Amino acid sequence: MKKIRLITDGSCLGNPGRGGWAAILRYDHHNKEMWGSAPHTTNNRMELTAAIEGLRGLRERCEVEVVTDSEYVKNGITLWIHGWKRKNWMTAARKPVLNQDLWQELDELSARHQTTWTWTKGHATHADNNRCDELAVRAAKEQSSGTKP
Repeated sequence: MKKIRLITDGSCLGNPGRGGWAAILRYDHHNKEMWGSAPHTTNNRMELTAAIEGLRGLRERCEVEVVTDSEYVKNGITLWIHGWKRKNWMTAARKPVLNQDLWQELDELSARHQTTWTWTKGHATHADNNRCDELAVRAAKEQSSGTKP
């Protein structure tokens, strides 16, 4: 099984506001950068979208380490989601889970792979996380999308 590293980040100019997301897929000596945007969104939606789009970019079942600087994404997919599903997508406060559509999609895509989730401090020394931040901010500003091998 291929071992992939997926690094993700999201950005929002205003919250809500113009958003951008970015993902980098690394396998051996290969890497692929992806990014996209939304005209009116939140930072959390862009963080989730980055992980979703990165996992969507995989063509076969892989062992994937997802690296994110979002504790919301990491804790949501590894801890909170189990309770949300048991409670029919309601929080402990009996309110609907925010971004349920994206959480369900992320859960489905993550289950297709052997996935582990790693948190890294944002805007620090992780070069790929910094590159994702740069791409996500640019996508938010320019409202652009694309890929680069």
